[in-house]
Amino acid sequence: MKSNFIHKALILPVLVAGMVLATSCEKEVTELDPFDRLSEAAAFSTPERCALAVIGVYDAAQSGFYLGGQVRGYPFGAASIEQGDMRGEDMLNVAAFFAFTYDGTYNATTPNNGFMWQTLYAMINKANIVIEGVQNAVSEGIITDAVGVAYEGELRFLRALAHHELLIHFARPYAHTADASHLGVPYRRIAVNTAARQEEAAAQGRNSVKECYDFLIEDLNFAETNLPETRTGALKITRATKGAAIALKTRVYQHKGDFANVITEAQKLTGGLGGYALTATPEEPFANNTSNTESIFSIENAATDNPGVNGALPVMLSVAPGRALVAISPIMYNAPWWLESDLRRTQLTKSAANGYFSHKYRKIATQDDAAPVIRYAEVVLNLAEAQARQGNTGDALTLLNSVRNRAVTDPTLQFEAGDFADADALVRAILRERRIEFLAEGRRFADIHRLANDSKYSTGGVPAKVAFGNTTIASWGYGVNYDANEVYIGTLNASTAIPYDNFKFVWPIPQEELNTNPVLAAQQNPGW
Repeated sequence: MKSNFIHKALILPVLVAGMVLATSCEKEVTELDPFDRLSEAAAFSTPERCALAVIGVYDAAQSGFYLGGQVRGYPFGAASIEQGDMRGEDMLNVAAFFAFTYDGTYNATTPNNGFMWQTLYAMINKANIVIEGVQNAVSEGIITDAVGVAYEGELRFLRALAHHELLIHFARPYAHTADASHLGVPYRRIAVNTAARQEEAAAQGRNSVKECYDFLIEDLNFAETNLPETRTGALKITRATKGAAIALKTRVYQHKGDFANVITEAQKLTGGLGGYALTATPEEPFANNTSNTESIFSIENAATDNPGVNGALPVMLSVAPGRALVAISPIMYNAPWWLESDLRRTQLTKSAANGYFSHKYRKIATQDDAAPVIRYAEVVLNLAEAQARQGNTGDALTLLNSVRNRAVTDPTLQFEAGDFADADALVRAILRERRIEFLAEGRRFADIHRLANDSKYSTGGVPAKVAFGNTTIASWGYGVNYDANEVYIGTLNASTAIPYDNFKFVWPIPQEELNTNPVLAAQQNPGW
């Protein structure tokens, strides 16, 4: 597959690879001929084929390609989670799989970052192809306008999700310039399925970060307007809904630094839209990750369709019989502000002879844990941070405690207003809570990225990390190697910190893309 322009011969076969994930009558289309034997027009010639094409874009999100045609969970099946954690310091690389990412030794030819770019753009292009296909199906009377715009809402939600992932890894954060006029990524809104379209897309180049965020909000507003408020069964979590679009908007506005709109959007969900609620215990969204009140959107996996032993989250992250290739770093596990009695230590971690590992992903034999994209807990903590930054500390504390207190059950250890000298201290507690709550969910680098220019809460770049070769089981323990100022003083040496102004803070546009796209070749991230 060359660059982010998809060859016509490859478009239709991959659209429907997700057929094996069928779980309801919405997906019962197995009697259809394979799409690799259909013309593009025929692919949208019946309502059933239109439905199947939409499902195919979800499959593109779950299982993209890798070297030699392997499936590794790119872009959202597992790779976005593992890459997002490996770019930060709270999880620990154990084997060679993510060494380039973890150690910061990647370059423009490294597969880990290169295939994120390629598979995200492949997914985007499939979404754009299907958008045009369903629009044509509406105009020809094959499906109704209501069905068509609902499908388009799903596809624009997925398109926004993919573009935002690209912005986090391949562009500087929104606040890098005062008007966000710096280079973002190419925001693809047309189907690249002809030679003329390929020329048009190649001439586009990178949009500014501001333009990208404007397009993100436009796509998500359309999705919110046209998607159903809820769905039934597992589809409530694995197919886009109004709640999913709103939840993603809270994340996008947070990265933009627009906290007033974070509040506006989040309060739609905390006000009851979608019926979301925090589960009673921290482990519930993972013990039952396709049917719970907290998971807003996840990527479906099945025993017959998953990233396999080289990519599935339960295999990669879990102890035996999992492969335990990614551990929890002592930097995080030992943190004194992650209380020893916190239920997330007992319910969501497991020890092995060589360290401590996540226990969020458990279906090692079938490898069908859904990959979490956004949970209600994130919306609540997004809202808590926004309220604290806007000076509404009482509301912020209540929201923080709603997440924390289900894990910190001892009343004497629960936060009270007097525990915080000011709103800044409360924000810092919320940011720490995010590190605990979303551990092994891929959100760490996203927070490092969005806060990089923050005058109060920046890490200054990517912090230094622990090298697995420097650890023994004694390296893990509550408070171990932390000083009185709550600073980790244990052995690091996996890499030096990557300061924000270092060119390695952002990934390079892959060389394969540059070889075929002279416009983007002239817009490579500086330093690469």
